[in-house]
Amino acid sequence: MGQRASESINVNATPEALFAVVVDFAAYPSWVADLKQVSVLSHDESGAAQDVEFRAAAFGRSSTYTLRYDYSAAPNAISWSQVASDLTTKLDGRYRFEADGSGTKVTYELDVDLMVPLPGFVKNRAASRIMTQALRELKTRAERGA
Repeated sequence: MGQRASESINVNATPEALFAVVVDFAAYPSWVADLKQVSVLSHDESGAAQDVEFRAAAFGRSSTYTLRYDYSAAPNAISWSQVASDLTTKLDGRYRFEADGSGTKVTYELDVDLMVPLPGFVKNRAASRIMTQALRELKTRAERGA
């Protein structure tokens, strides 16, 4: 069974600026610590990246996974679902961007399950680490004015 988690952070940037950072996949290796390589494999009819392959450091090894992005709620949200992976059976998620005063409340929702069976508390710790790190790195990148 997958591990579902949600975490939020306030960022001093507009929802549109945050959305622009999130969809700039080519730049990810320069600001996402665990990512080593990102390749856009396909685009949708509007030209937006649809299937994106990531190579990341995970659990002491290198992992490759492909996510398919859904822009139907843009720029207030972006979601994705896993297409392929060598480590997870599920890696589905969503960022929501809600204007909040002079900044934006960013909520990261993640549903993850590993191929290797692990106790729930280990999965929970892994999901929490992924979200906390992703939100901190997104905040830093967006507030620097990417």
